[in-house]
Amino acid sequence: MDNITHTLFGATLSRTPLNRAGRGTTAALILASNAPDIDIVTTMNGALTYLEWHRGPTHGPLGVVGLGTLVAGIVWAGSRLLDRDRSATHASFGSLALVSIVGVLCHVLMDLPTSYGTRLLSPFDWHWYAVDLMPIIDIYLLAALAACFWFGNRLEWRRRNVVIALSLMALNYGVRIAAHRQALETAPRIFGPTLPERCASAGTQGPFVDRWPIHEPLSDAEGRCLLEIAALPTFASPFQWRLVAQLSNAYETRDVDLIDLALRPPTASPEAPWRLVQRVPNRWTPAALQAARSETARIFLGFSRFPAAQAAADSDGDSIVRWTDVRFTAAAPRTPVDGPRAGFFSATVVVAPSGRIMDERLGR
Repeated sequence: MDNITHTLFGATLSRTPLNRAGRGTTAALILASNAPDIDIVTTMNGALTYLEWHRGPTHGPLGVVGLGTLVAGIVWAGSRLLDRDRSATHASFGSLALVSIVGVLCHVLMDLPTSYGTRLLSPFDWHWYAVDLMPIIDIYLLAALAACFWFGNRLEWRRRNVVIALSLMALNYGVRIAAHRQALETAPRIFGPTLPERCASAGTQGPFVDRWPIHEPLSDAEGRCLLEIAALPTFASPFQWRLVAQLSNAYETRDVDLIDLALRPPTASPEAPWRLVQRVPNRWTPAALQAARSETARIFLGFSRFPAAQAAADSDGDSIVRWTDVRFTAAAPRTPVDGPRAGFFSATVVVAPSGRIMDERLGR
């Protein structure tokens, strides 16, 4: 989630019984709710380093305990430095540590239900995990937290608003869980008879939490087959989803509106809705396999959930290989891989005929 949402949620938690720990609780919860994103300091070494470490150890078990303890120490020392006459009842270091660990843990748990995902178990396991319920910025969750925090500053209003805010959060998550399941159930109808059988070597995803990277490039011997289908949330509405079918040689995507599908009479449906599906090629040529050994490709492929590979040759005979994460493309890319429209969530590698890496870059 975005840091404004994390901050508002930390402030909301400070109005729960957690604030009984004493003075400093609010500061600890707000700081702890943002602490895992301290990994942004890695941008000083470039975007590639940030991508390598983003939502890594700071979002894992060691980060939860370590950052929680660090925040508690900062707040504990700061509160006593600013209040030297001890005129207020300060929270103990132990209480602040417990409260801060709760704040950091809530940050991680709020990142998990986003389609962006988080490396939940790093550094012990560097796989990404996601539940595909929320966009990075959920305007409905943000509005609910902001409204309940803003209105009513008297103590009795604060307590009531906390209950309202947490209830609205639970309702939002509940609606999205139901809508996500419904979106997945519409996939066979949307993709139609063109959807191939499941690949024999495809890995299995969990019943609720998705995990990646898990798929290696498949050989041509398996033919055209299905690896998985995902339903990704959108920013506009909890009832609008993007279906992504990962095939052995391409991705097929289609945006669906569950309300529109429910209200539209059967006779108004297109005769063949699967003809509207957008196709993104994913061609792992020998040049792509060579390019995947570069540092940029290794880091990007470790991050990307749906990397679509495209390759083309330039006038010098070099191969230009580009991977684009289908999660972050509005439509199927239709420009040449060496064109000017490389997205931010993409990686480009130039490989010489000898296999030597001539150039590599992330994003635009």
